[in-house]
Amino acid sequence: MKPPPTRELRTDVLVVGAGVAGMTAALGASRTGRVVLATKTALGDGSTRYAQGGVAAAVDAADVDAHVADTLAAGAGLSSPAAVRALCAAGPGAVRVLAERGVDFDRGRTGEWALGLEAAHTTSRVLHAGGDRTGAAISRALAGAVRRSDVSVHEDAFLLGLLTEHGRVVGAEFTEGAGAGHLLRVRAEAVVLATGGAGQLYSRTTNPAVATADGLAAAFRAGALVADLEFFQFHPTVAAVAEPFLVSEAVRGEGAVLLDAAGHRFMPAVHPRAELAPRDVVARAIATAMSEHGGEPVRLDATGVAAALGRPFAERFPGIARMCARAGLDPGTDPVPVTPAAHYWMGGVRTDAAGRTSLPGLWAAGEVACTGVHGANRLASNSLLEALVVGGHVVADIARGPAAARFADEEAVEEVAEEVVEVPGAALPLAAHLSRRELQSAVWEHAGLVRDEAGLAVATKLLTPQEEPVEIRPGDLDVPRANREDANLVLAGQLLVAAATRRTESLGAHSRGDHPRTPHRPTRRSFRRTA
Repeated sequence: MKPPPTRELRTDVLVVGAGVAGMTAALGASRTGRVVLATKTALGDGSTRYAQGGVAAAVDAADVDAHVADTLAAGAGLSSPAAVRALCAAGPGAVRVLAERGVDFDRGRTGEWALGLEAAHTTSRVLHAGGDRTGAAISRALAGAVRRSDVSVHEDAFLLGLLTEHGRVVGAEFTEGAGAGHLLRVRAEAVVLATGGAGQLYSRTTNPAVATADGLAAAFRAGALVADLEFFQFHPTVAAVAEPFLVSEAVRGEGAVLLDAAGHRFMPAVHPRAELAPRDVVARAIATAMSEHGGEPVRLDATGVAAALGRPFAERFPGIARMCARAGLDPGTDPVPVTPAAHYWMGGVRTDAAGRTSLPGLWAAGEVACTGVHGANRLASNSLLEALVVGGHVVADIARGPAAARFADEEAVEEVAEEVVEVPGAALPLAAHLSRRELQSAVWEHAGLVRDEAGLAVATKLLTPQEEPVEIRPGDLDVPRANREDANLVLAGQLLVAAATRRTESLGAHSRGDHPRTPHRPTRRSFRRTA
């Protein structure tokens, strides 16, 4: 067989992924060296641009302590206090950098930044742009800055795997170009994973089609430590219409309430903060209300929001109003049917405070990473903030040189119960043994909002190949990209189910119907593959 055409590059820093974390890291690293940024779609075309709510930041220095407390409370006791403190303290500077790069945050009547209130926040601290189009504004500004910089951008570059030598990551391989394309091999002194999450594991998700766990799978296959994979956050309010869309938490922050199918407001009886309780609480309450009414979606009643704001709903939430109109709804007069959907993976490639992974030469930032900030349940609008801050930390750490770049997460060394997980076919990319639809259905049903031993056992069996799976080698460029994505998702599903099976307790977004007790002092569990 004729070997595939190969293009080889050398660079100082390779960034994989072009959301807010990847573009922030690439821009920072380009100040001191050569940078290659590879993304499997177009620049900025990831989960970042779909973010509606905004960026949580204590723009008033007096609010930092409260932001820390809110983040720790949402994390249900599993967050790293040091990591949370570092994140919240860096918030004001991070959003100022965004503003300098052209993000025009919305302002109040007197010219100050307008701050929104979202679930589990004790005060208004969420900056937004374009009403509910914050992610798009950030992506647009950062993508423009990247294109004006010296960063070498490679779009339509799908990650095949990491290159390792003597236990160190030294680059990565990609397929590049439409159709069969060619093999792109990039060797680098430092590799930054910023590939996003894995919402496509579930049949109902807020994530775009590109969220297929590519970075997590590549890191795990290379031997990196991963953690907190049982904690997948479900957003409570996704419109239950023919073409589902996210209805931002900020709508509830402005006064919208949840009604069951009988028109009864149920959240005040569930939690003292009612509709502004942590996301896991609201999502499970909605699921319960739906089960009590034959699966009928609950309604998000935002008919009083305009009066509370003193301006039309569409002026504050233009994107949501437009999507509602497309579905034949007017949120000013019609309660919107909503259900929960998979939204954000708190787990990922384990990193320390500097973004270093357990593999020398590899850093991670954004949703693909597990920094210890989010714990068992992410505080609303902390994701963009974390991506911004850790993207910057990674660049600073790389600049210190290889001698300083050692995985130094003392929590991972001293407190984490590390387990070795044997996952069939984890060492190499393998063709998925079940279809995307079958995978999503199995994970949604058995590893969704509420899990139990019996359901997880079913999921384990469904996700485990019954026969020797067909191997896909990196050089097999004629293999469709969707097949590779499916293989990555199956591996991610196996890891999620394994982690959920081992945690026989309920904690944050991980709810075990057969083990409802919450531990007094929860511990983090990290996994690595067998050699």
